[in-house]
Amino acid sequence: MDLAKTASWSPLARRILTATLLLAVFVPAALWAPPWLWAVLMAGVIGAAAHEWASLSHFSVRAAYLYAVLMAAIALLLNTFSGTDWPLFQSGLILLALAFWLAVAPLWLLGRWHAPQPFVRAAVGLVVLLPTWVALIYLHERGPAVLLGVMAVVWIADTAAYFSGRQFGRHKLAPAISPGKTWEGVAGALAALAIYAVVLSQLTALPSLSLFFMVAGLLYLSVLGDLFESWIKRVAGMKDSGTLLPGHGGVLDRIDALTSTLPIAAGMLMWLEHAA
Repeated sequence: MDLAKTASWSPLARRILTATLLLAVFVPAALWAPPWLWAVLMAGVIGAAAHEWASLSHFSVRAAYLYAVLMAAIALLLNTFSGTDWPLFQSGLILLALAFWLAVAPLWLLGRWHAPQPFVRAAVGLVVLLPTWVALIYLHERGPAVLLGVMAVVWIADTAAYFSGRQFGRHKLAPAISPGKTWEGVAGALAALAIYAVVLSQLTALPSLSLFFMVAGLLYLSVLGDLFESWIKRVAGMKDSGTLLPGHGGVLDRIDALTSTLPIAAGMLMWLEHAA
């Protein structure tokens, strides 16, 4: 189906259709793609997001394409040529993401930093996107169920926040950054994730309370990632990061919460594996 023909549809209809098509491609790839193909596909996603990040940072058209190609190439070259040092590169990038999302990003939002310098924006884009690719590879190696189980936290939270915010939203979460987000939306997301934690507990025999605290922490990170990209778009004077995904905007709009949650989830799993 030509997504361009959905332009006259309602925003919700376009959002649902696009999400359905994305899942129809992504889930089979996560389940059955061999590791090398998965790595290439995810490098393509990160490259597309990098191009949008560069556009938000007001890079020239040529520089934005070059940045996207370099980001995808760096990811694949790291994985291909690091050899036995690959786990060290993985751990290092995950730790870099941990420091950024737990320390730098909250200060960035509190201080309403603009940081327009091209070098700073290029470096921050690398810190945001490259660990996301590493986490996608790492979690996929642990099994599709692990990857999809973690990503489901963001998908469930995003969906629940969208509908509960539209229905009950009265109190703005961060009006100067993202006027559309509400505390009621966050509450709806937390309630949905509480149910998800109970279901996971039944499927995995893990304590439901521990799972709840884990998904609640990931919810905080998903909101942080969402707000961070919203602020970058606000500074850039753009509503969406791109137009590739009708109803959702660009690729970066679709993965903003994943950039903050996946690396931390991968880091938690790494820690548990080493502690076992």
